[in-house]
Amino acid sequence: MHRGARPTRDGIPASRFQLPPGPWTTVLDALCARFPQVGRETWLDRFARGRVLDAQGRPLEARGAFRAGAEIFYFREVADEPRIPFVETVLHADAHLVVVDKPHFLPVTPTGAYVRETLLTRLVQRFDNPALVPLHRIDRDTAGLVLFSADPGSRAAYQALFRERLIRKEYRALAPPLPQLRFPHLHRSRLERAEPFFLMREVAGAPNSETVIDVQARDADAWCYRLMPITGRKHQLRVHMAALGVPILNDPFYPRLREPLEDDHARPLQLFAEALEFDDPLTGERRRFSRGQGVAGDAPRSVP
Repeated sequence: MHRGARPTRDGIPASRFQLPPGPWTTVLDALCARFPQVGRETWLDRFARGRVLDAQGRPLEARGAFRAGAEIFYFREVADEPRIPFVETVLHADAHLVVVDKPHFLPVTPTGAYVRETLLTRLVQRFDNPALVPLHRIDRDTAGLVLFSADPGSRAAYQALFRERLIRKEYRALAPPLPQLRFPHLHRSRLERAEPFFLMREVAGAPNSETVIDVQARDADAWCYRLMPITGRKHQLRVHMAALGVPILNDPFYPRLREPLEDDHARPLQLFAEALEFDDPLTGERRRFSRGQGVAGDAPRSVP
């Protein structure tokens, strides 16, 4: 296995996990405690089939000794994984970076019911590069730009852009009008986890999230907003717009959770990661990537 690359099986990259401190004596015990939704027999079967690996990509034994902080890889498996019938568009690819326009409904990395139907898995197969790693994430419901590192040797320099807030991110959203608000508007609030666990909410306290909101176009029923997040909290843009009383069109989470929570391919969330702009840390060149020809309200592109 190449340095910095995840192991793959059938083109699917492994999940990486660092063993946390705990009272366990074996790796098996630690995994069963950390992932109680996966039965012990399932983990034993994965060990037996060589689907739990050490940091060097070598198969581990179920009775292998537990060591806090050790990095392992494992391959998730999902029965009857839903198919996502929409395709991504690669906008740029070089030795260091891959920039992709992600469709609605496709997760960036394996999560929940999705293992093969993820942007990462598709790109690893497309470029035959198991070292690909997303430098940031956007929601499964959101469409738009995602930046991937293609070379472990330059990865840290690009990761620093996000950590140090040196990358300018621009989103576009369709939502009801806000004629009473002056623009551009800076929305600041404190976001914390809510119930169910995948939701966020605004609470009292020192702000930990900031978004600059402006208007790009006005129609009678909906405005096209330009959203520029200063921070990068989970669901930040969706929560901020809902808090202003204008939830993004077709949002299944905010202001209320839609039941039943099923994908409606005819009504995608009208939120788009529109552009990324930054000074390249390797060359100093100013770089800007954008979705190009797309317009607000575009339907996802389908697989023929």
